[in-house]
Amino acid sequence: MSRTARAARAGVPTKMKLRRGDKVQVLSGKDRGKTGQITRVMPGTNRVIVEGVNVAKKHQRQTSTRMKGGIIDKDMPLHASNVAIVCSKDGATRIGYRIDADGSKHRVCVHCGAEL
Repeated sequence: MSRTARAARAGVPTKMKLRRGDKVQVLSGKDRGKTGQITRVMPGTNRVIVEGVNVAKKHQRQTSTRMKGGIIDKDMPLHASNVAIVCSKDGATRIGYRIDADGSKHRVCVHCGAEL
């Protein structure tokens, strides 16, 4: 078992290049090709929740806090390796970093170098 797999199993947060609000495209699975915004990032399990992607039906019981019960749609997590950030010029791409002269670090598109 690799070191990263062991760390993910132990719940150790990994360094994730994806952030909340990023526009991403799904690379594999039943929703391949769909795009959406990241609503939540979970570094402990290396997963992200993308709005409108990997939707499951949840049978919600009526409680005092939630007055209405029934079947609701819930966005389920995807593994971070199954999504890629979308560059406005190149489409789905990887994330690189550029460090400016003043020491600030910026995320950039690997293909065209545009700031993300």
